[in-house]
Amino acid sequence: MKKIAIPVDGTKISQHFGHCQQFCLVKIDGKELLEKELIPNPGHKPGYLPRYLRELNIDCILAAGMGMRAINLFKENDIEVVTGVSGEIDYIIDQYLNNCLETDENACNH
Repeated sequence: MKKIAIPVDGTKISQHFGHCQQFCLVKIDGKELLEKELIPNPGHKPGYLPRYLRELNIDCILAAGMGMRAINLFKENDIEVVTGVSGEIDYIIDQYLNNCLETDENACNH
């Protein structure tokens, strides 16, 4: 089983990970979606979100963009980071489950 966090604004992936409205937490087993829930973003404080999401047993983050410092903090917390993701959340989840998630360059330039 794998648990994924996706930063969301409305029904789409947020363009800035730390400032998203909510996180969509997704539990999957192979190609099967087990659970999907929305939780509020607890706030953007340096170094906080990697620890917070690790405590929620997140294994992977799908994001539009993220700075290298943040990526490294997530890696230090054993959380895989996939950047360059865009679009509607349900579409992203479906693409991930079917191993055909399209990614672009990391959209974050800071």
